Amino acid sequence: MRFTLRQLQVFVIAAQQQSVSRAAEALALSQSATSTSLSELERQSGCQLFDRAGKRLRLNSLGRQLLPEAVALLDQAKEIERLLIGKSGFGSLNVGATLTVGNYLATLLIGSFMQRHPECRVKLQVHNTAHVVQQIAHYELDLGMIEGDCQHPDIEVQPWVEDELVVFCAPQHALAKRGEASLAELTREAWILREQGSGTRLTFDQAMRHHPAALNICLELEHTEAIKRAVESGLGIGCISRLALRDAFRRGSLVAVETPSLDLRRQFYFIWHKQKYQTAAMREFLDLCRELTAGVRRSDEIVLPNIA
Repeated sequence: MRFTLRQLQVFVIAAQQQSVSRAAEALALSQSATSTSLSELERQSGCQLFDRAGKRLRLNSLGRQLLPEAVALLDQAKEIERLLIGKSGFGSLNVGATLTVGNYLATLLIGSFMQRHPECRVKLQVHNTAHVVQQIAHYELDLGMIEGDCQHPDIEVQPWVEDELVVFCAPQHALAKRGEASLAELTREAWILREQGSGTRLTFDQAMRHHPAALNICLELEHTEAIKRAVESGLGIGCISRLALRDAFRRGSLVAVETPSLDLRRQFYFIWHKQKYQTAAMREFLDLCRELTAGVRRSDEIVLPNIA
């Protein structure tokens, strides 16, 4: 065999970082050693894998074909290594989640998983939908849990559990007494919404797409907790997942405003790269998530076990 696993590892990190210097930093190697490893892989195979423009590396067509095969082989090699050194558990799991899922579900799900498999090293990254999809596409994450739409041709998308957004306001707001609002009333309000690129904003915009009047969007924020605080302080009304609001509704610090004319339902999804090797940790985590949410009609009805 003309190549080594180390050469493939350098190739994968260089492809993800698109830079020899950044790949060297990620691998804790010198820049010259990283560059030599890539050059040797290309020389030994007699093929060029990158198009080089100054210090920037871009995969060519052959490199793009090789990348998923190399990632899968390295994942399998890690599992083989654990078996050979006598470790029967899982190695690591790198999960990405969008903000609603990440802040209100993923941490407890990962906690339950780690109680069952304490030897597994789990990393959770929380970003908006567009960013998580991009990370999955570039093999930077094993698995994604998203609340927005994903049409990427290389990504497997599987429905998980239904979610619903809800319009809400502060208890002292005029809409709080009625608990319901028409579209005409909503257009007269100041809005505090998630940013463009988030799954929550996409669902909201789709629900409002047939309404001709422009909304008065006074604030766009990247975090659901910031939106809740702004609405509590009377700056406007908001629209986020019922899951993120269930505790605030119980306390009475925020009030739901039902909107029968708007369809604010959506789906939470699992996503992963179609060509990525599914490790035992990935399969076990997916099974656990499905087990803990089995029979649930909507995300805000999920009851997760407390983590001791």
